[in-house]
Amino acid sequence: MKELMLGNKAIARGLYEAGVKYISSYPGTPSTEITEEAAEFSEMYAEWAPNEKVALESALGASLAGARSFTAMKHVGLNVAADPLFTSAYTGVNGGVVICVADDPAMHSSQNEQDSRHYARAAKLPMLEPSDSGECLAFTRLAYEISEKFDTPVLLRTCTRVAHSQSLVELGPRQEKPLNEYVKNPAKYVMNPGFGFKRHFAVEDRLKELARFSETSPMNRAEINDTSIGFVCAGSCYEYVKEAFPSASVFKVGMSFPMPIESIRAFASRVEKLYVVEELDGVFENELRAAGIRVDGGKDIFGFIGELSQSRVAEAMGLAPKETARFEEPVPARPPVMCAGCPHRGVFYVLSKLKLTVLGDIGCYTLGASAPLSAVDSVVCMGASVSMLHGFNTVRPEGANKAVAVIGDSTFLHSGITALTDIAYNRSISTVLILDNSITGMTGHQQNPATGYTLRMQAVPPVSLEKVCEAVGIRRVRSVDPGDLKALEACIKEELQADEPSVIICRRPCMLLKYVKPKPALKVDTAACRACRSCMRLGCPAIRFESGKAVIDATQCVGCGLCAQTCAFGAIKEA
Repeated sequence: MKELMLGNKAIARGLYEAGVKYISSYPGTPSTEITEEAAEFSEMYAEWAPNEKVALESALGASLAGARSFTAMKHVGLNVAADPLFTSAYTGVNGGVVICVADDPAMHSSQNEQDSRHYARAAKLPMLEPSDSGECLAFTRLAYEISEKFDTPVLLRTCTRVAHSQSLVELGPRQEKPLNEYVKNPAKYVMNPGFGFKRHFAVEDRLKELARFSETSPMNRAEINDTSIGFVCAGSCYEYVKEAFPSASVFKVGMSFPMPIESIRAFASRVEKLYVVEELDGVFENELRAAGIRVDGGKDIFGFIGELSQSRVAEAMGLAPKETARFEEPVPARPPVMCAGCPHRGVFYVLSKLKLTVLGDIGCYTLGASAPLSAVDSVVCMGASVSMLHGFNTVRPEGANKAVAVIGDSTFLHSGITALTDIAYNRSISTVLILDNSITGMTGHQQNPATGYTLRMQAVPPVSLEKVCEAVGIRRVRSVDPGDLKALEACIKEELQADEPSVIICRRPCMLLKYVKPKPALKVDTAACRACRSCMRLGCPAIRFESGKAVIDATQCVGCGLCAQTCAFGAIKEA
């Protein structure tokens, strides 16, 4: 039986067929749907963890107990999980462990274009790279065989195009895998210096075995056609090359670490020109050159930045661009904005009005950096807003009443608690705003420990953000409705004058949650409108200027009332 599937759904199906029992992840585009789809299978335990480090560690614990386990994350999430990742190469596994990392070339929803292939080499872990949904399922199943055969976690690398594109998948039955016996073995699993040093020898021996396996694995294959030109590629780049050069010879890399160097050497000897096509860094190219294999073109042709495509590959190789349909009129740019009724909009409006330095974080509220709000000064990574505020205010104490950090509820639980502990412990005079919209928003409304529900919607006691803040040593903890601009502004001003650390929890649920009901749309009394454009400074997509007056789009307006609060002339009213 075949089914059309997204790559992420196919990976989830692969987990099911491989007999996986335990799945723990933190949502991160483009990997999120894997765990959501896996949760549909009752045979597998699936959860959202507070962050990627916890997710991987719990998957390792399930492996130690004898189960096949899995975790998925985006590329920057692998940074968070790097500590257990590197040591897991030493401990190896009991039940098979697969770690899916989804890279995001072109930064569709990320803060960098990190190439996760470097992690495989640095951690000395095997890496597989599927090119389509069929391979997503097949490689997932094969990854568990490799994991248990070679006693190692296995990295499964995808990218946005593979994760979110569809192709046909051949479905198979679930192969129930009983728990492997757990045997106490400190020399294998206790990584103190004495045991760890000896395990390093096992890692190096394993790499040699994996390299031999890679040379004969059907995941790596030479497709010999026109021998005047040959390409080495993997993942989505394989699809681009096949479409741009259907008659060329191609070496498809499915196991990208260890690379099948000798097989590629033999392939290179059969083609007149050899090109390496890979997104982001020249990982393959560098390895081939280091092995003495002639490469006629790579990063010098295809570049280091952004996604490739069929047309980019063809044009980089000197082919004329294909004719494509064109619109008669230019399509206006549509940058992402906060939704109409977003609870974060009022926060950034007030912060911008007060001309504060705002240390931002990862989530929907990153959009507070966009015009006309233009409120955010920095965004680095999950949890960095709170840590950076501490450093900023420590070296500029005279400006502590002019700087704040903003962080979401899920991000606070992910990596903000330790940063806030640093502020409390070192008595940094800093004000942190936790923007609690009652969900993990930007990745598509996943539950988190503060929402009161698990991935499978089981009701659980929600984590109290107030009590967590108090527990780490913050005595001034207040909550405010960010929809009340006057109360919000007064609260921020008061806390910025405090002589000790403080937290303001700005609590209002995301407008897109199903249980949040919109109010009737507002309208503008054009006779009362003075065209002062105060309402436009909110950056609400439901408000526009037309014929010199503000106009509210009733199809977008959810009646949040922020615009009415900004109008000094009472021109915005209920319909």
